Amino acid sequence: MSQPRLRREPVQQRSAERLAKILDACACLLDEVGYEKLSTRAVAARAGVPIGSVYRFFGDKRALAAALAARNLDQYAERVGERIGAAPEGDWRALLDVVLDEYVAMKRTVAGFSLVDFGYRIPLAAPASGANHQVADLVIALVADRVGRDRADGELRRAVLIAVEAADALLQLAFRVGESGDAEIVAETRVLLRAYLAKVLD
Repeated sequence: MSQPRLRREPVQQRSAERLAKILDACACLLDEVGYEKLSTRAVAARAGVPIGSVYRFFGDKRALAAALAARNLDQYAERVGERIGAAPEGDWRALLDVVLDEYVAMKRTVAGFSLVDFGYRIPLAAPASGANHQVADLVIALVADRVGRDRADGELRRAVLIAVEAADALLQLAFRVGESGDAEIVAETRVLLRAYLAKVLD
């Protein structure tokens, strides 16, 4: 997936590792103090790097959050891609389960994901503009061939984008209702998505 532009791209392995440490620190601090209290200085201290190392890659904390969102999307693509191979060919419901289950699992376990997921919401109530389009494109790239559909199919893309938007809203609700995601709302989300997508994929 496309990454946000960094002030400077890491060239050496050591530089890439430092960038990863900075993003890890940002993710942990988001969970601990939230976005408003997050600072580049605190991220540098948590990562154990000079503040100049943070500014080498990022102009401000907004850029940090954007990079973290992009990394989350890449990790999600890897996790879904690994599991999709085991799903039965042509069984779109099994593929939907993978897509949904991996998102919920990341929401529960990945540091910073509860605030940032795939598109940082700053201010936090704002919609993640563009992020759901990226997620829809990712889902289509991963599943279209397996369900016998053309990746350029406009009807498929529209249906997947609507499903992603609906799932985003409902899963945000599930994690507002319960810290680990209200199981009944997650289950109802699955029912809703299956019913809606059936008209396009059955």
